[in-house]
Amino acid sequence: MQTTGSCQIIAEAGVNHNGSPELAFKLVDAAIDAGADIVKFQTFKADKLVSPDAAKAAYQQRATGSDSQYAMLKALELDDSVFIELMEYCARREIGFLSTPFDAESARFLADAGMRAFKISSGDLNNLPFLRAIGAFGLPVILSSGMATLAELDEAVAALEKTGLTLDQLTLLHCTAEYPAPLEEVNLRAMATIQAAFPQARVGYSDHTVGISIPIAATALGAKVIEKHFTLDRSMDGPDHRASLEPGELKQMVAGIRAVTTALGDGRKRPTASELPNRKAARKSIVAARDIEAGEILDEHNLTTRRPGDGLSPMRWDEIVGRPAPRRLRPNEKL
Repeated sequence: MQTTGSCQIIAEAGVNHNGSPELAFKLVDAAIDAGADIVKFQTFKADKLVSPDAAKAAYQQRATGSDSQYAMLKALELDDSVFIELMEYCARREIGFLSTPFDAESARFLADAGMRAFKISSGDLNNLPFLRAIGAFGLPVILSSGMATLAELDEAVAALEKTGLTLDQLTLLHCTAEYPAPLEEVNLRAMATIQAAFPQARVGYSDHTVGISIPIAATALGAKVIEKHFTLDRSMDGPDHRASLEPGELKQMVAGIRAVTTALGDGRKRPTASELPNRKAARKSIVAARDIEAGEILDEHNLTTRRPGDGLSPMRWDEIVGRPAPRRLRPNEKL
């Protein structure tokens, strides 16, 4: 995987607004304060997303009880007008806006409202009609690959390509779709597998682990996009709060990712600007170990190496040993 260039950070607000427009705007402010590049929500109509009797996922039941998915999601809907206001607010505050659509109608609404890229959730990776609908907009796509095999990801990418999208318009996110994700199931090396399979696509990581260390590690492994859920308060009611960062943690994660991105560099091995002045102080020169008379044969007994390194390099030792001293040399005198 490539390890140079910037890493785009998506602060995933998701449904952590709990259906409150006021909380949604506060989440935008928190993402801005943390230094994220993009804040992302989720746009859906419960009637079009889930059957009335669909059960919740186990993690959702642990977080919110055992009522239906439909009832939970209905309470988490935001009106279309709120998304328009959020988009306008993000534009004024100079942070990118994204929202994941979960049905074709919501996708059309977001495109008509001016959203310039799409995020497809892991749950829709195998939803062929939906993939075709998203690809038809001709906009860049970020696709999460939680729960998927490489073969399933390949099928999804092929479906998007058949709509006219090219690989360089795709960002493929490795993901473990459990909340929180067990560390032993994260498998960050799968990013390299995805990059090898789709070399022209951007590859990143959507994180559901506890804490900030894993997304920072993913950055070090070359992730070009990091997505992470955040909330205003992890103790709030709702399906995703418990697996989300609080604002201070989000800020720490962003700072860590920026530091790693800066440290990755360009991969060339050479002295850096700050190192060059230290070469003289830290390296050594060939010097006389004791008094040496002119003409005396130089050897390992009368020569040694000592700092500073502004004389003859010790790498030329074999050129010097066995030759006569050109002049009288005092102890520590450089050749």
